Amino acid sequence: DVSRVAPTDAAVLIEGESGTGKEVIARALHERSHRRHGPLISENCAACPGSLLESEFFGVERGAYTGASVSRPGIFERARNGTLVLDEIGEMDLVLQAKILRVLQEREVRRVGGSDLVPVDFRLIASTNRNLKHAVQARRFRLDLLYRLEVVNITVPPLRERKEDIPHLARHFLALHTRRVDRPIPKILPDAI
Repeated sequence: DVSRVAPTDAAVLIEGESGTGKEVIARALHERSHRRHGPLISENCAACPGSLLESEFFGVERGAYTGASVSRPGIFERARNGTLVLDEIGEMDLVLQAKILRVLQEREVRRVGGSDLVPVDFRLIASTNRNLKHAVQARRFRLDLLYRLEVVNITVPPLRERKEDIPHLARHFLALHTRRVDRPIPKILPDAI
């Protein structure tokens, strides 16, 4: 799926449990796309408080609120000509979902406290560990936004369902950590695997 969809600008929704490698897939999509020379901007929708998400996404004009002493672009602008990854998008509240849907439809943003519309051009990749179809049924996620996000859907199975990857991952992490401490890479015995 990655090699077929990477060269396109299609929005991609990556689903899978925490720790399955969704971020690795998003990075591979970016690095194999025509946008690879542009920025790869990632925002964890679950880690940022709702009150800060709007200014983080849309940017802020100087004087928009107390403490906004300088204008700054949001992630939509910073992702220009690159890729924007919205991690754990299932955690986003409905109000912000509606605003993001508008950006995806219009391809322009208005900074908080601003009046000018700023055109944006990015490829969107979203990831979640939740079942968004169930969230739609429970009225916690917008169906129209889900349609925009899952032009292409990639489901990453958990490692327990792809045990053939364990030797490759073990060698990768062993090499990574031995390089950090400037040690030779030891062999992994078959019994250890």
